[in-house]
Amino acid sequence: MGICIQATIDGKNFKRRMSGAMRKKQIKPGRASNHGTYDEEFFQLQHQGSCRSAERILPLILKLIRCESAVDVGCGVGAWLRVLKELGVRDVVGLDGSYVNPQQLLISQQEFRAVDLTNPIHLDRRFDLVVSLEVAEHLPPNTADSFVASLVGLGPVVLFSAAIPYQFGTSHVNEQWPEYWAERFAHHGYFPVDCIRAHVWDDERVEAWYAQNTLVFASNQALQDHSALAEARAATGALARVHPKVYLTSVSIFRERLESATDPRSMSLRWTLRALPEVVRSAILRKI
Repeated sequence: MGICIQATIDGKNFKRRMSGAMRKKQIKPGRASNHGTYDEEFFQLQHQGSCRSAERILPLILKLIRCESAVDVGCGVGAWLRVLKELGVRDVVGLDGSYVNPQQLLISQQEFRAVDLTNPIHLDRRFDLVVSLEVAEHLPPNTADSFVASLVGLGPVVLFSAAIPYQFGTSHVNEQWPEYWAERFAHHGYFPVDCIRAHVWDDERVEAWYAQNTLVFASNQALQDHSALAEARAATGALARVHPKVYLTSVSIFRERLESATDPRSMSLRWTLRALPEVVRSAILRKI
């Protein structure tokens, strides 16, 4: 599997720009009830970046497919659905846990349904577009197959992203390369279409994790029905990419943790034992 690291960075402003945004991503709690809950402060921090990203990404997918209905699996307060409605998609449904405060929803309460994302999701209908962004990494690995099955059961086109290894974040229990998810979608006859990332990779309005991870998975029938989507599918290459902003932030977090491992007052025994081999290695290299 090839991994591509791409983009241009303004080094002087990078640390200032990313420290706030990526740190917000670190406090993102798990979606399943056994991984914690979202609180109101998180949603206040999260929805603005999501709305800005959605305003840049969603028009790209709407150019490729006909969309009159959409469902967001793991919708939070419904930022992506709100933008879809502003773009003319009136029939929307948001699915997420009961921890979402109805008073914070950016969609109507009638458009939101509380579900347990660790269980298979069955609705009595399908949608033109299924959205699930930065959700799957929060769900236990043993639910990955059933989660993908739920997504493809809801519609022929899935706008999907999930954290890659060492992206870091609270309750990231299943960080995987895109090929891991592509394999599971392939079991249902859905194929990856890399039609978003090149357009938003250097867009400062798009959160780096969306720019890095967002793909479309489409059924054979969807590719036949939407020629522009089929053309994008034909041009799709390697899936695994690392955005420099995500990479540098992850390295910074790891270095902080590694340095803290040398201070027994600040780290647990488990983390100290886990980090000890790297601490020893670094010490030896400094002596050479």
